[in-house]
Amino acid sequence: MIVALDGTVLLVAQPDLQRDLSADVTQVQWTSTAYLLAVAAFLVIAGRLGDRYGHKRLLFVGVLGFGAASAGIAFAPGIGWVIGLRAAQGVFGALLQPATLALLRLVYPADRLGPAVAVRTAAIGVAAGAGPLLGGVLVAELGWRSVFLINIPIACVIAVLTLSVRAPKPSPAGFRQFGLAAAAVFAATLAVLVHALTGVPAHGWSAVETWLGLVLAVGLAALLVRLERRTAQPIVPPAVARSIPVAASMALLLVTSGGMFGALFVATFFLQAGLGLSPLAAGLRVLPLTVMMVLGAPVAAAVLRRYGPRRTAVAGQFFVVLAVVGLSRLGPDGTWPVIGGAFALLGAGFTAVMVTATGTVVGDAPPGYAGVVGGLKQTAMNVGPTLGTAVAAGMMPLTPSTMGAAGAGSGSGAALAMSGPAMGSALLTLAAFTALGLLPASLLPASPLPARPVPRDGGRATASPEVRIADRGAGTALAAAADRLRNWWAPGRVRSSLRRRRRAGERYR
Repeated sequence: MIVALDGTVLLVAQPDLQRDLSADVTQVQWTSTAYLLAVAAFLVIAGRLGDRYGHKRLLFVGVLGFGAASAGIAFAPGIGWVIGLRAAQGVFGALLQPATLALLRLVYPADRLGPAVAVRTAAIGVAAGAGPLLGGVLVAELGWRSVFLINIPIACVIAVLTLSVRAPKPSPAGFRQFGLAAAAVFAATLAVLVHALTGVPAHGWSAVETWLGLVLAVGLAALLVRLERRTAQPIVPPAVARSIPVAASMALLLVTSGGMFGALFVATFFLQAGLGLSPLAAGLRVLPLTVMMVLGAPVAAAVLRRYGPRRTAVAGQFFVVLAVVGLSRLGPDGTWPVIGGAFALLGAGFTAVMVTATGTVVGDAPPGYAGVVGGLKQTAMNVGPTLGTAVAAGMMPLTPSTMGAAGAGSGSGAALAMSGPAMGSALLTLAAFTALGLLPASLLPASPLPARPVPRDGGRATASPEVRIADRGAGTALAAAADRLRNWWAPGRVRSSLRRRRRAGERYR
């Protein structure tokens, strides 16, 4: 909630921040870009560290660091300090986000993750919806610095609550330090990719800056694959990389979040620049999306328990595609119920996909890897919106403009052309992009996830022989029986069994 609130509140505070610190548009844009680059680069690494040193510890450090960075931004004397501290805030945000999902995985068995994930999704929806309203009130009454000061008491409360969490302790057995070179390349790959995508609205897909960034990202990704194959302890363990439910959930979250946030980018831009609505009027028309995210989360959890991940995800993805197509038909004569209905359908579909994919990816995480899986999930949720916005902006051609602030953050005097046909074309392209998510949705498990024992030692040694074999992909009755027989014949097991039977007065045979 604190991360989602911070992001949406900042959007409202940026104009006042620009005036107070005498910053240009590019510098103001970097207050968001610096955070996004840092959090995307370190999410998976933070999850990996949490698997080793404990997710409770990383959550505690992350939330306190997030609050300290917020305090520094609130008292920053210049825009350079704000950009640097936003990057630091992104690093601490990367520590705390995978930890929340990993703690849920450690405390709740797979068949009970749905309601917990639904509460988490609803909380994010509440924070994201309340952010613009809260930010508007704070900026109007107290100035832009107050939107960061409010994070301090919230972070302290979360830190105190974290100390009371009873979570299994991590087991260092079997954990080997991953290579620093691979970690650096992994972080650089994500940072370069996100930076290239964030520049698309300003420069377009055909710009040299965009192509250089994408080519560099592909080269770094190839180097990363080579390093991961040669190391004995890769950042993304083979058990995670080879899991079809985990990979399908990641792809689904990437595509769906990209489609939704890209549609929001185009639709809200059209409502204000195309139809001339005020920010408040445009926000009220988008409000049904937030309402459905809050109300639809528990419904999605119930549907998931009854019909399984595959049907729930396919239905939710279909709703998202249908909503984006509906938004592409909007025009000057669009009524409030029609616009609100399209956004409500978008929120309902997105929530169903979020609850399903998050519960699947975390619940299917191999024992001991809840943190790295949570980091991958959060990475998909950070890269997806950036990719969706880039796809949408690429379909809206840049045109000269005399408005200084309309350069989409570039300061070059270029603005996105906004008209009914341009909006419709961009949204139809996003609908086709979002429809790609139906493929990974169809690869999710057909039935609800089975119950797994709650790990007590970091998730490595408490699973039953059947669960451990299923995690390795064997999953046969013969292998389970052989594993059980081998354990039964262990000398310590035989002696303890004899003692128990003698105490009970039974005759041992």
